[in-house]
Amino acid sequence: KWTRTWILDYLSSKQNGPSLKMNFYFMFTLALVAVTHCENFPTAVPANIADLRNIEVLNFFNNQIEELPTQISSLQKLKHLNLGMNRLNTLPRGFGSLPALEVLDLTYNNLNENSLPGNFFYLTTLRALYLSDNDFEILPPDIGKLTKLQILSLRDNDLISLPKEIGELTQLKELHIQGNRLTVLPPELGNLDLTGQKQVFKAENNPWVTPIADQFQLGVSHVFEYIRSETYKYLYGRHMQANPEPPKKNNDKSKKISRKPLAAKNK
Repeated sequence: KWTRTWILDYLSSKQNGPSLKMNFYFMFTLALVAVTHCENFPTAVPANIADLRNIEVLNFFNNQIEELPTQISSLQKLKHLNLGMNRLNTLPRGFGSLPALEVLDLTYNNLNENSLPGNFFYLTTLRALYLSDNDFEILPPDIGKLTKLQILSLRDNDLISLPKEIGELTQLKELHIQGNRLTVLPPELGNLDLTGQKQVFKAENNPWVTPIADQFQLGVSHVFEYIRSETYKYLYGRHMQANPEPPKKNNDKSKKISRKPLAAKNK
């Protein structure tokens, strides 16, 4: 029986060097594979990952992955996929065809709204979606299709607005939007219950317009009460018509680890 420890040793074996070949066929009965912090992990995940037919948890956190194969969408039992802290600029065509996926972590890559395949928001089984530390300026309106979402993390992107469809995520319990370029919130966000003791709403480090900033000084419950008001809906409409350019962020994303050139791998 092939153990997880053996797999980790095999995949990180330096004797394989840059020509490392991942033969997954003998592992087709596995339910969990975790390969993290592996400096010899290939930058392109091999297509024969599809041989992991029974995989439910796949953890590729903190490698140097730049490319995923389209075959990854054939993992019909996959529930938890962690691709955080890699070097992804795009997701493969058909990525949204994972029928059982519940948790998707894409934190700290180089993704934006143009990186997502057309069927991305077909992932309607998702309960948690982590997109923090990427380059999103716009959150596509199709986010409203992910009605089972309980956690949505968008921290430290370049978001300049949120779509009104975010108000359709009525099961949401955590929303992280801190560290973006947001100045206003869509009134539809008021449809959500994010002010209770078991809910989390993080929104600091955004250049909010003065009325919203004032409400944040009073507390999150005051923010939600305010954006539900007719006064705010009127002001929001006027603001969106004026379409002011949000201020640029001061941070230099070129310094991100995922942007730096790859160091030569050991031979």
